[in-house]
Amino acid sequence: MALLPLRLAARGCWGLQEARQLCSLTHKFVPASGPVQDADVHSLIEFITDAKKLFIITGAGLSTESGIPDYRSTGVGLYATGEKKPIFWHEFLKDDDRRRRYWARNFAGWPRFSSRQPNLGHFFLSELERRGLLHWLVTQNVDRLHHKAGSSRLTELHGTTHDVICLECKALTTRHDLQLRMRHMNPEFVARLEDSHDERPDGDVSFKTESWKDFNIPDCQRCGGMLKPRVVFFGDQVPRTLVADVYDRLRESDAVLCIGTSLEVYSSFRFAREASELKLPLALLNIGKTRADDLATLHVQARCGETMESISEVLFGHDVYWLRNRSWEL
Repeated sequence: MALLPLRLAARGCWGLQEARQLCSLTHKFVPASGPVQDADVHSLIEFITDAKKLFIITGAGLSTESGIPDYRSTGVGLYATGEKKPIFWHEFLKDDDRRRRYWARNFAGWPRFSSRQPNLGHFFLSELERRGLLHWLVTQNVDRLHHKAGSSRLTELHGTTHDVICLECKALTTRHDLQLRMRHMNPEFVARLEDSHDERPDGDVSFKTESWKDFNIPDCQRCGGMLKPRVVFFGDQVPRTLVADVYDRLRESDAVLCIGTSLEVYSSFRFAREASELKLPLALLNIGKTRADDLATLHVQARCGETMESISEVLFGHDVYWLRNRSWEL
């Protein structure tokens, strides 16, 4: 699986430099695991095709294969490799220094984070939707990679970093526009910025110095209010209306598949628990233990991309190259 990007480059799907970089990131961010077993592939195919209204939950373990780190992956997640923790909602709201550091690190990391592309797993799920095999997709990820792959029957449970909201007037702007404003307001910071910082899961980077101390944070252009990315920070809550809508989609479904998530966060685990209470079959595709292991009828521990590549070849009669090329042609 780690050589997959190089195979894509050989087929003309990616540039060689991009492919080599993604191979390196795959080794860095994806936990070690054995090859997917044929029996597991066929079990998942049977699970998918038996469902009439399949409900899927995806987590950060899917996007690690696109070069985006996560928090909880065994041995390679942020929690396992250091003591750096994500910013909490109350810190962002109340602590000027924490908020300044957050935006400075986010500004530095945005070019790389926003340029990440969907991997086979994202394209596979988009193809499931196109063929009528997917009822609804819920992602915990804030990276917009499902959108880039073409998915539309989708709920971004924790929002997206690609939008920015004003906490006062609720005006929405794009993260791209905010990046331009921050660059204009911080010429000295930009001049001394290096490109060697470690990436973090939410699109920001780690600084080894306190170079962020003089970073200027833009206010809302409409009302002067505080801006934040349209994401659910740690310690915040998913909007109740959105949760209610996801429950409605779940109750319309007849099977649940969780991909690349340990379900440790309650905001997603509650849907696995609800599926169990509704007597819906629950399958897991994730390396390592999950919070829903005792609820699942099937747990495949293998890399998402490798597994879905194998499923694609059997289920669609096409391999990863066809899926990727077809998706970009849409």
